[in-house]
Amino acid sequence: MSAEFPIVAITGASDHSTTTITQALQHIFYRERIKAAYISGSGFHRYDRKTMRAELLKARKEERNLSHFGPEGNHFDKLESLFFQYAATGRGQFRYYLHSDQFAQEMGLEPGTFSPWQQMDPDNDLLLYRGLHGAVIYEDIDISSYPDLLIGAVPSINLEMMRRIDRDLKQGLSHAEVRQVVLDRMSDYVNYITPQFGRTHINFQIMPMVDTSNPFQFDEVPNLDECYIVIHFQKIAKRFDMPKLLKVIPHAFMTRRDQMVVPGAQMKTAIEIILMPLIQELITESRRIKGITEVMPERGAGILGFKGQLVH
Repeated sequence: MSAEFPIVAITGASDHSTTTITQALQHIFYRERIKAAYISGSGFHRYDRKTMRAELLKARKEERNLSHFGPEGNHFDKLESLFFQYAATGRGQFRYYLHSDQFAQEMGLEPGTFSPWQQMDPDNDLLLYRGLHGAVIYEDIDISSYPDLLIGAVPSINLEMMRRIDRDLKQGLSHAEVRQVVLDRMSDYVNYITPQFGRTHINFQIMPMVDTSNPFQFDEVPNLDECYIVIHFQKIAKRFDMPKLLKVIPHAFMTRRDQMVVPGAQMKTAIEIILMPLIQELITESRRIKGITEVMPERGAGILGFKGQLVH
Protein backbone atom coordinates (compact mmCIF):
# COMPACT_ATOMS: atom_id res chain seq x y z
CA MET A 1 0.00 0.00 0.00
CA SER A 2 1.11 3.54 -0.73
CA ALA A 3 -0.68 6.71 0.29
CA GLU A 4 1.39 8.76 -2.17
CA PHE A 5 0.94 6.43 -5.15
CA PRO A 6 -2.33 4.54 -4.57
CA ILE A 7 -3.23 1.30 -6.34
CA VAL A 8 -6.81 0.27 -7.12
CA ALA A 9 -7.24 -3.34 -8.22
CA ILE A 10 -10.29 -5.01 -9.75
CA THR A 11 -9.79 -8.73 -9.43
CA GLY A 12 -12.05 -11.42 -10.78
CA ALA A 13 -12.78 -13.89 -13.54
CA SER A 14 -15.86 -12.18 -14.96
CA ASP A 15 -15.09 -9.90 -17.90
CA HIS A 16 -18.60 -8.40 -17.77
CA SER A 17 -18.34 -7.47 -14.09
CA THR A 18 -14.85 -6.02 -14.34
CA THR A 19 -15.85 -3.99 -17.40
CA THR A 20 -18.87 -2.49 -15.61
CA ILE A 21 -16.74 -1.62 -12.58
CA THR A 22 -14.12 -0.06 -14.85
CA GLN A 23 -16.77 2.03 -16.61
CA ALA A 24 -18.06 3.27 -13.24
CA LEU A 25 -14.52 4.19 -12.18
CA GLN A 26 -14.01 6.03 -15.46
CA HIS A 27 -16.97 8.27 -14.61
CA ILE A 28 -15.55 8.91 -11.12
CA PHE A 29 -12.12 9.75 -12.53
CA TYR A 30 -13.60 12.29 -14.95
CA ARG A 31 -15.59 13.99 -12.18
CA GLU A 32 -12.64 14.11 -9.79
CA ARG A 33 -10.04 15.08 -12.44
CA ILE A 34 -8.06 11.89 -11.83
CA LYS A 35 -5.65 10.34 -14.32
CA ALA A 36 -5.40 6.58 -13.79
CA ALA A 37 -2.67 4.46 -15.37
CA TYR A 38 -4.44 1.34 -16.63
CA ILE A 39 -2.86 -2.10 -16.29
CA SER A 40 -4.49 -5.19 -17.79
CA GLY A 41 -3.68 -8.43 -16.04
CA SER A 42 -3.68 -10.33 -19.34
CA GLY A 43 -0.42 -8.57 -20.20
CA PHE A 44 1.20 -10.71 -17.50
CA HIS A 45 0.18 -14.05 -19.02
CA ARG A 46 3.20 -16.24 -19.66
CA TYR A 47 2.32 -17.38 -23.19
CA ASP A 48 0.73 -15.90 -26.29
CA ARG A 49 -2.36 -17.62 -27.71
CA LYS A 50 -0.56 -19.97 -30.12
CA THR A 51 2.08 -20.99 -27.60
CA MET A 52 -0.53 -21.47 -24.88
CA ARG A 53 -2.43 -23.98 -26.97
CA ALA A 54 0.76 -25.96 -27.57
CA GLU A 55 1.70 -25.81 -23.89
CA LEU A 56 -1.79 -26.96 -22.90
CA LEU A 57 -1.45 -30.10 -25.02
CA LYS A 58 1.92 -30.78 -23.43
CA ALA A 59 0.56 -30.24 -19.91
CA ARG A 60 -2.33 -32.65 -20.51
CA LYS A 61 0.07 -35.37 -21.65
CA GLU A 62 2.19 -34.78 -18.55
CA GLU A 63 -0.95 -34.66 -16.34
CA ARG A 64 -0.16 -31.28 -14.81
CA ASN A 65 -2.24 -28.13 -14.45
CA LEU A 66 -1.86 -25.22 -16.82
CA SER A 67 -4.34 -22.37 -17.23
CA HIS A 68 -4.51 -18.59 -17.20
CA PHE A 69 -5.86 -18.89 -13.66
CA GLY A 70 -2.71 -20.36 -12.10
CA PRO A 71 1.01 -19.63 -11.68
CA GLU A 72 2.16 -21.81 -14.59
CA GLY A 73 0.30 -19.57 -17.04
CA ASN A 74 1.33 -16.19 -15.60
CA HIS A 75 4.23 -14.01 -14.51
CA PHE A 76 3.18 -13.36 -10.91
CA ASP A 77 6.71 -12.14 -10.18
CA LYS A 78 6.55 -9.44 -12.84
CA LEU A 79 3.13 -8.30 -11.62
CA GLU A 80 4.41 -8.01 -8.06
CA SER A 81 7.45 -6.08 -9.30
CA LEU A 82 5.14 -3.61 -11.07
CA PHE A 83 3.04 -3.07 -7.95
CA PHE A 84 6.15 -2.69 -5.78
CA GLN A 85 7.75 -0.19 -8.16
CA TYR A 86 4.57 1.83 -8.60
CA ALA A 87 3.91 2.05 -4.85
CA ALA A 88 7.43 3.45 -4.43
CA THR A 89 7.80 5.69 -7.48
CA GLY A 90 4.48 6.07 -9.29
CA ARG A 91 5.95 4.37 -12.36
CA GLY A 92 6.18 0.89 -13.80
CA GLN A 93 6.47 -1.35 -16.85
CA PHE A 94 3.58 -3.12 -18.58
CA ARG A 95 2.45 -4.62 -21.88
CA TYR A 96 -0.81 -5.45 -23.65
CA TYR A 97 -2.22 -8.82 -24.65
CA LEU A 98 -3.91 -8.30 -28.00
CA HIS A 99 -7.24 -10.09 -27.60
CA SER A 100 -9.06 -8.87 -30.68
CA ASP A 101 -8.34 -8.38 -34.38
CA GLN A 102 -9.17 -4.68 -34.06
CA PHE A 103 -6.80 -4.12 -31.15
CA ALA A 104 -4.03 -6.05 -32.91
CA GLN A 105 -4.47 -3.98 -36.08
CA GLU A 106 -4.21 -0.76 -34.07
CA MET A 107 -0.90 -2.00 -32.65
CA GLY A 108 0.33 -3.41 -35.96
CA LEU A 109 0.70 -6.90 -34.51
CA GLU A 110 -0.96 -10.32 -34.70
CA PRO A 111 -4.05 -11.13 -32.57
CA GLY A 112 -3.26 -13.29 -29.56
CA THR A 113 0.24 -11.87 -29.13
CA PHE A 114 1.78 -9.32 -26.76
CA SER A 115 2.86 -5.76 -27.35
CA PRO A 116 6.43 -4.85 -26.36
CA TRP A 117 7.00 -3.93 -22.71
CA GLN A 118 6.70 -0.18 -22.14
CA GLN A 119 6.84 2.40 -19.38
CA MET A 120 3.57 3.91 -18.18
CA ASP A 121 2.88 7.63 -18.47
CA PRO A 122 4.44 9.15 -15.31
CA ASP A 123 1.78 11.89 -15.25
CA ASN A 124 -0.83 9.88 -13.34
CA ASP A 125 -2.65 9.93 -10.01
CA LEU A 126 -3.15 6.22 -9.35
CA LEU A 127 -2.71 2.78 -10.86
CA LEU A 128 -5.82 0.89 -11.96
CA TYR A 129 -5.33 -2.87 -12.36
CA ARG A 130 -7.98 -5.09 -13.91
CA GLY A 131 -7.35 -8.80 -14.15
CA LEU A 132 -7.45 -12.24 -12.60
CA HIS A 133 -4.82 -11.83 -9.90
CA GLY A 134 -5.15 -8.52 -8.05
CA ALA A 135 -5.22 -10.32 -4.69
CA VAL A 136 -3.37 -13.56 -5.42
CA ILE A 137 -0.91 -15.14 -3.01
CA TYR A 138 1.54 -17.74 -4.32
CA GLU A 139 4.57 -18.99 -2.38
CA ASP A 140 6.45 -15.81 -1.32
CA ILE A 141 4.51 -13.55 -3.72
CA ASP A 142 1.65 -11.59 -2.14
CA ILE A 143 -0.03 -9.33 -4.67
CA SER A 144 -2.88 -8.63 -2.23
CA SER A 145 -0.59 -6.62 0.03
CA TYR A 146 -0.14 -3.77 -2.48
CA PRO A 147 -3.56 -2.40 -3.53
CA ASP A 148 -5.06 0.37 -1.39
CA LEU A 149 -8.52 -0.55 -2.66
CA LEU A 150 -9.24 -4.15 -3.64
CA ILE A 151 -12.48 -4.71 -5.55
CA GLY A 152 -13.73 -8.24 -6.20
CA ALA A 153 -15.71 -8.97 -9.37
CA VAL A 154 -17.07 -12.27 -8.12
CA PRO A 155 -18.46 -14.73 -10.66
CA SER A 156 -21.48 -16.94 -10.33
CA ILE A 157 -19.82 -20.19 -11.38
CA ASN A 158 -22.24 -21.40 -14.06
CA LEU A 159 -22.75 -17.90 -15.43
CA GLU A 160 -18.99 -17.48 -15.59
CA MET A 161 -18.65 -20.79 -17.41
CA MET A 162 -21.33 -19.76 -19.92
CA ARG A 163 -19.51 -16.52 -20.70
CA ARG A 164 -16.15 -18.22 -21.12
CA ILE A 165 -17.62 -21.04 -23.21
CA ASP A 166 -19.32 -18.45 -25.43
CA ARG A 167 -16.04 -16.57 -25.81
CA ASP A 168 -13.96 -19.71 -26.51
CA LEU A 169 -16.42 -20.93 -29.14
CA LYS A 170 -16.22 -17.55 -30.88
CA GLN A 171 -12.41 -17.91 -30.87
CA GLY A 172 -12.76 -21.09 -32.92
CA LEU A 173 -12.57 -23.85 -30.33
CA SER A 174 -14.79 -26.91 -30.78
CA HIS A 175 -17.34 -27.96 -28.15
CA ALA A 176 -15.06 -30.85 -27.11
CA GLU A 177 -12.09 -28.49 -26.75
CA VAL A 178 -14.18 -26.08 -24.70
CA ARG A 179 -15.15 -28.85 -22.27
CA GLN A 180 -11.51 -29.81 -21.86
CA VAL A 181 -10.49 -26.19 -21.25
CA VAL A 182 -13.10 -25.96 -18.46
CA LEU A 183 -11.60 -29.07 -16.85
CA ASP A 184 -8.08 -27.69 -17.26
CA ARG A 185 -9.03 -24.48 -15.46
CA MET A 186 -10.99 -25.97 -12.57
CA SER A 187 -8.14 -26.80 -10.19
CA ASP A 188 -6.42 -23.43 -10.65
CA TYR A 189 -9.76 -21.66 -10.30
CA VAL A 190 -10.34 -23.27 -6.91
CA ASN A 191 -6.78 -22.72 -5.69
CA TYR A 192 -5.93 -19.28 -7.07
CA ILE A 193 -9.09 -17.38 -8.04
CA THR A 194 -11.68 -18.03 -5.32
CA PRO A 195 -9.36 -17.41 -2.32
CA GLN A 196 -8.77 -13.85 -3.53
CA PHE A 197 -12.35 -12.81 -2.78
CA GLY A 198 -11.71 -13.27 0.93
CA ARG A 199 -8.95 -10.64 0.74
CA THR A 200 -10.86 -7.84 -1.00
CA HIS A 201 -12.35 -4.74 0.58
CA ILE A 202 -15.63 -5.07 -1.33
CA ASN A 203 -17.14 -7.67 -3.66
CA PHE A 204 -19.69 -7.31 -6.45
CA GLN A 205 -21.30 -10.60 -7.55
CA ILE A 206 -23.73 -11.00 -10.47
CA MET A 207 -26.44 -13.55 -9.71
CA PRO A 208 -28.65 -14.63 -12.66
CA MET A 209 -32.41 -14.92 -12.18
CA VAL A 210 -32.76 -17.31 -15.13
CA ASP A 211 -31.81 -20.96 -15.54
CA THR A 212 -28.04 -21.43 -15.89
CA SER A 213 -28.01 -25.06 -14.73
CA ASN A 214 -26.28 -26.42 -17.85
CA PRO A 215 -23.60 -23.97 -19.03
CA PHE A 216 -22.72 -26.28 -21.93
CA GLN A 217 -26.19 -25.93 -23.46
CA PHE A 218 -27.77 -22.48 -23.62
CA ASP A 219 -29.39 -20.16 -26.14
CA GLU A 220 -27.90 -16.92 -24.85
CA VAL A 221 -25.90 -15.62 -21.92
CA PRO A 222 -28.09 -13.80 -19.34
CA ASN A 223 -27.87 -10.02 -19.49
CA LEU A 224 -27.80 -7.62 -16.54
CA ASP A 225 -31.56 -7.05 -16.67
CA GLU A 226 -31.93 -10.76 -15.86
CA CYS A 227 -29.63 -10.58 -12.84
CA TYR A 228 -29.27 -9.14 -9.35
CA ILE A 229 -26.02 -7.86 -7.88
CA VAL A 230 -24.91 -8.96 -4.42
CA ILE A 231 -22.60 -6.37 -2.84
CA HIS A 232 -20.51 -7.49 0.12
CA PHE A 233 -18.94 -4.60 2.07
CA GLN A 234 -16.42 -7.10 3.35
CA LYS A 235 -13.87 -4.93 5.13
CA ILE A 236 -15.44 -1.48 4.84
CA ALA A 237 -19.03 -1.84 6.12
CA LYS A 238 -18.41 0.52 9.06
CA ARG A 239 -17.45 3.30 6.66
CA PHE A 240 -20.94 3.44 5.11
CA ASP A 241 -24.35 4.61 6.27
CA MET A 242 -26.40 1.71 4.92
CA PRO A 243 -29.86 3.33 5.39
CA LYS A 244 -28.61 6.33 3.39
CA LEU A 245 -27.33 4.08 0.61
CA LEU A 246 -30.69 2.31 0.42
CA LYS A 247 -32.35 5.68 -0.20
CA VAL A 248 -30.07 6.70 -3.07
CA ILE A 249 -29.71 3.33 -4.87
CA PRO A 250 -33.06 2.45 -6.52
CA HIS A 251 -34.66 -0.82 -5.36
CA ALA A 252 -31.71 -1.81 -3.18
CA PHE A 253 -32.25 -3.93 -0.07
CA MET A 254 -30.12 -5.49 2.66
CA THR A 255 -29.80 -9.26 3.19
CA ARG A 256 -27.19 -9.07 5.97
CA ARG A 257 -25.70 -6.19 7.93
CA ASP A 258 -22.81 -5.94 5.44
CA GLN A 259 -24.49 -7.23 2.27
CA MET A 260 -26.76 -5.39 -0.14
CA VAL A 261 -28.66 -6.53 -3.23
CA VAL A 262 -29.46 -4.29 -6.21
CA PRO A 263 -31.11 -4.99 -9.58
CA GLY A 264 -28.65 -5.64 -12.40
CA ALA A 265 -29.82 -2.52 -14.22
CA GLN A 266 -28.63 -0.45 -11.24
CA MET A 267 -25.17 -2.05 -11.04
CA LYS A 268 -23.17 0.83 -12.49
CA THR A 269 -25.10 3.42 -10.48
CA ALA A 270 -24.54 1.51 -7.25
CA ILE A 271 -20.84 1.07 -7.94
CA GLU A 272 -20.35 4.77 -8.62
CA ILE A 273 -22.19 5.80 -5.46
CA ILE A 274 -20.27 3.31 -3.29
CA LEU A 275 -16.78 3.74 -4.74
CA MET A 276 -16.83 7.53 -5.10
CA PRO A 277 -15.99 8.36 -1.45
CA LEU A 278 -13.33 5.63 -1.33
CA ILE A 279 -11.57 7.02 -4.41
CA GLN A 280 -11.93 10.59 -3.12
CA GLU A 281 -10.25 9.59 0.14
CA LEU A 282 -7.31 7.95 -1.66
CA ILE A 283 -6.72 10.82 -4.08
CA THR A 284 -7.13 13.55 -1.44
CA GLU A 285 -4.42 12.00 0.72
CA SER A 286 -2.14 11.39 -2.27
CA ARG A 287 -2.41 14.99 -3.43
CA ARG A 288 -1.82 16.22 0.12
CA ILE A 289 1.43 14.27 0.31
CA LYS A 290 2.51 15.48 -3.14
CA GLY A 291 1.63 19.07 -2.27
CA ILE A 292 -0.95 19.36 -5.08
CA THR A 293 -3.53 22.02 -4.26
CA GLU A 294 -5.05 22.59 -7.70
CA VAL A 295 -5.59 20.40 -10.78
CA MET A 296 -5.83 22.31 -14.05
CA PRO A 297 -8.67 21.22 -16.39
CA GLU A 298 -6.33 21.02 -19.41
CA ARG A 299 -4.32 18.28 -17.68
CA GLY A 300 -7.01 15.79 -18.62
CA ALA A 301 -8.59 12.93 -16.71
CA GLY A 302 -9.80 9.37 -17.07
CA ILE A 303 -8.13 6.03 -17.71
CA LEU A 304 -4.80 6.20 -19.54
CA GLY A 305 -3.97 3.37 -21.91
CA PHE A 306 -7.39 1.69 -21.92
CA LYS A 307 -6.98 0.43 -25.48
CA GLY A 308 -8.94 -2.17 -27.39
CA GLN A 309 -11.98 -1.79 -25.14
CA LEU A 310 -14.84 0.70 -25.09
CA VAL A 311 -15.62 2.60 -21.89
CA HIS A 312 -18.79 4.69 -21.62
